[in-house]
Amino acid sequence: MNRCLPEGAWTRSQKKRKRMTDALREIPEELQEKLKKKKQPDWMSPMLAKLTHEVFSDEHWIFERKLDGERCLIFKKGKEVNIMSRNKKNLNAVYPEIVSALEEQKTGNFIADGEMVAFKGKITSFAELQKRMHLKKEKEVKNSKTKVYFYFFDLMFLEGHDLTKLPLTERKKLLNNSISFKDPLRFTAHRNEKGEEFYKEACKKKWEGLIAKKADSSYAHSRSSNWLKFKCENQQEFVIGGYTDPQGERKGFGALLLGFYEDGELQYAGKVGTGYTDKMLEELQAKMSEIEVDEPAFAKNGDLPAKNVHWLKPKMVGEVAFTEWTKTNKLRHPRYLGLRRDKKAKDVIKEA
Repeated sequence: MNRCLPEGAWTRSQKKRKRMTDALREIPEELQEKLKKKKQPDWMSPMLAKLTHEVFSDEHWIFERKLDGERCLIFKKGKEVNIMSRNKKNLNAVYPEIVSALEEQKTGNFIADGEMVAFKGKITSFAELQKRMHLKKEKEVKNSKTKVYFYFFDLMFLEGHDLTKLPLTERKKLLNNSISFKDPLRFTAHRNEKGEEFYKEACKKKWEGLIAKKADSSYAHSRSSNWLKFKCENQQEFVIGGYTDPQGERKGFGALLLGFYEDGELQYAGKVGTGYTDKMLEELQAKMSEIEVDEPAFAKNGDLPAKNVHWLKPKMVGEVAFTEWTKTNKLRHPRYLGLRRDKKAKDVIKEA
């Protein structure tokens, strides 16, 4: 079918496409209108997934491995690179090898989404990443034996064009074609349609779970039902609202008192006393001693421990694994994994 275009239209189209990178030129003609030419922003809020316990298969969805690490956004303008946490903290000094790898990329200007990870065996481990993510001194970072890798899974901006309105599958194609993937930079592969089969495989391999993403979805700067989390083990963030004294020969503290926000109040979710190394105990205790207060921030519901307790300002957020919730909203068999710096305490709710 011939299309009648105004005089000069092809010339304007050709000039526009000539300015694009090779990767952008490969976008189907019918999707070109979804490309938005604009100045590269200094910040883009990340898209967040919702938790679900209904594992499914669907030809209109793709399924990625859920990586147990630190969510990061990459901002690159020419040789300038910034690795940012999802709450806008610059992490360049913590992950200098990732900065160096990004500086070598031929693609000059982009904004990408992904996860910073460390491995314990073949499994990504947030606990292992803790050995790197809280180091501050250049010498400590340089001497650290914990290797980190950055897994890209989305591309939101490329060479003067906002990609967020493009379908996810097109954004992933652009990502794969625009970035040179060589350790420590890696591409997050996905599988089509067979979510249930992949989920069983993920849990058998002791992965954290899967992320299901609607294949034709745009990139939303908020939590969206177009991205869903299938977790093999219950795991989420909790506000640290206090701690108990150590018993016997234990250093630092005994257990952390955890909570989540509901209707504006911090609800007590129980305590976690396992998962710590001696170093964690000492470092956490030092941090917590700086934010102690006289009264608990938790809602007064009668469940709070009364003896040998230190209360804290609700500022610190920890990642905790557990088997299940009790009927009274307490954690069963919790295990501490590490501190999170990419989430504000006020944003911590019970995932359901």
